[in-house]
Amino acid sequence: MRTALPPPPPSLPPHLRRDLPRDFDFSLLLNCRTARETRQVHALSLKTGAFDHPPTAAKLLALYAAPEINDLRHARSVFDRIPHPPLPSWNVIIKCCVENRHSHDALCLFRELVGECTPDGFTLPCVIKGCARLCAVEEGKQVHGLALKIGLGSDKFVESSLVSMYSKCGCIASARKVFDGMDDKDLVCWNALIDGYARCGEIERALEVFNEMPERDAFSWTVLVDGLSKSGKVEAAREIFEKMPSRSLVSWNAMINGYMKSGYFNSARKLFEDMPTRDLITWNSMIAGYDLNGRFKEALDMFNSLLKEGFVPNHATLVCALSSVSGLATLSTGSCIHSYMVKNEHPLDGVLGTSLIEMYSKCGSIESALAIFHSISKKKLGHWTAIIVGLGMHGMASPALQLFAEMRNAGVKPNAITFVGVINACNHAGLVDHGRHYFEMMQKEYGIEPTMEHYGCLVDLLCRAGHVKEAKYVINTMPMKPNKVMWMSLLSGSRIQGNQKVGEYAAQHLIELAPETIGCYVVLSNIYAAAGKWDKVSQVREMMKKKGIRKEPGCSSIEHEGMLHEFLVGDKSHPQTEQIYSKLTEMREKLKLAGHVPDTSQVLLCIEEEEERETELENHSERLAIAFGLINVYPGSPIRIMKNLRVCNDCHSITKLLSRIYDREIIVRDNSRFHHFKSGSCSCNDFW
Repeated sequence: MRTALPPPPPSLPPHLRRDLPRDFDFSLLLNCRTARETRQVHALSLKTGAFDHPPTAAKLLALYAAPEINDLRHARSVFDRIPHPPLPSWNVIIKCCVENRHSHDALCLFRELVGECTPDGFTLPCVIKGCARLCAVEEGKQVHGLALKIGLGSDKFVESSLVSMYSKCGCIASARKVFDGMDDKDLVCWNALIDGYARCGEIERALEVFNEMPERDAFSWTVLVDGLSKSGKVEAAREIFEKMPSRSLVSWNAMINGYMKSGYFNSARKLFEDMPTRDLITWNSMIAGYDLNGRFKEALDMFNSLLKEGFVPNHATLVCALSSVSGLATLSTGSCIHSYMVKNEHPLDGVLGTSLIEMYSKCGSIESALAIFHSISKKKLGHWTAIIVGLGMHGMASPALQLFAEMRNAGVKPNAITFVGVINACNHAGLVDHGRHYFEMMQKEYGIEPTMEHYGCLVDLLCRAGHVKEAKYVINTMPMKPNKVMWMSLLSGSRIQGNQKVGEYAAQHLIELAPETIGCYVVLSNIYAAAGKWDKVSQVREMMKKKGIRKEPGCSSIEHEGMLHEFLVGDKSHPQTEQIYSKLTEMREKLKLAGHVPDTSQVLLCIEEEEERETELENHSERLAIAFGLINVYPGSPIRIMKNLRVCNDCHSITKLLSRIYDREIIVRDNSRFHHFKSGSCSCNDFW
């Protein structure tokens, strides 16, 4: 439907008003220099009736659509008032729509145009460009057919647009067919074909086309560098990069991105430091690369450097920074980024809101995560899923399932990831029947086929609840081959239940599938150690030695005053070591007075003397972190600790006691969930 905007006041600036005749003068349009002047003359044309003169409307349309003004809204209002637009006017409005990323409107207008007149060599390239932007390959093929029908199939600009469209839509065979049929191939066509091959992963073909090119520009080189980098051929990409006659910022960014994705962090950093200039894309490539590869400290260091150099982070930057904060569980850093977002009015109704919820959840502040969630007025699926997953991690199954019910009542359809969070929430609370129910609901009510991750959640749920035989049945009857996570869950469940037979069965499959999995040998040793079968423990140790496998050292970290403090087992490298070990002695005395007897059944591997095993337990990394927290964290504030491994039984027991003895809340994030220790109990109810 064509509707006109209300005209603005007709007062004109002096340089136009000076020569104004009594009636509308067409020369006024020729003197318009700004959008404001154009709107004023537009209003005058409507007032005097001059707008009904076709050349006036056509000129106004051209002015609004011109790059200097580029006012699609007013251009469309002019076009919609033209009774029978001539072809040039159609061309102007279609091009304006495409250039302003309103390609769908451009295609709708094109359908109207075809019903009234025949498009020309100007119309079709614009429409084809719109199809490319929408990845509307079927519509693009129809336009191609029309071009052949009306005799424009061999038009240079039409052919060039078709090569570009087919390439961007992934139809590289069609792009090549058009390209091979062209008599006059310009640089744009060559570049489009290289880009198409690179997009489709056919990098060797892209290289062939590159070598055949009669001439190249910066785009040609950059596309090849980017394609080689994305395909993992970073050395070949670097060779091309070094040969470039001149390097654009885009080519530098492509090379850095390739290095980061392939794990060549030092090479990427050197290239970053050697760059003559950088833009936000450069910084984002570095930050995202570090974050995706688990190098969270370096990602946050890079983020801080970005701010110091005066760059303004965008949504992508902030999402990566928040992800790195989550990886380190550095709550104060995450809170600072949140404050920055609030100060700079970043909206939370999209991915940033989801990232904030995830960050606070993974940093142990589920209250803050809930506050963010409830502050978002228009909640999307990502927000619901993030808070459900977060509550599940903290063992808060009841509120997680309540929010899941509210989400469904609000008409938000859960996806596969949501159900992973829901079943995990049941898992951490031991709600076996609920977990089974939601696993079936996912399939029956929403038609979501369970993935490996869903089966993994179900198996872990059954194992943690002691149903190892049922878990084994699920593994053996599921429609896909079980992965190492499932076998590890079955093995761990067997340890909890003391089921040596099923444990050995799981370990056998796990060693066949992933012989380098350290946890397999450790848990199997635990099963044997708990049963007092030290000869079996020795056999496992010997197997580990032969394979060159060593147990991953426990590492616990705690953030204090913006700094991350890390502790390994028996660590004595911290500046406060003397105070920390003094506090450990104090803790040990208080624990003995409270009646604690160390559980040494899981202290592994040929430590035969009970006293030595107790000493081994006392030096666990989380105990050092707790001691540091008791010394440094202000009374009344929670002590937040992150550990890379599962918390052992004895450390779990003593942390419960310490929370009561010192009247402190201690929040521990291990490799599977959160534990909130308070007043002598844990949120996991001793189920983890």
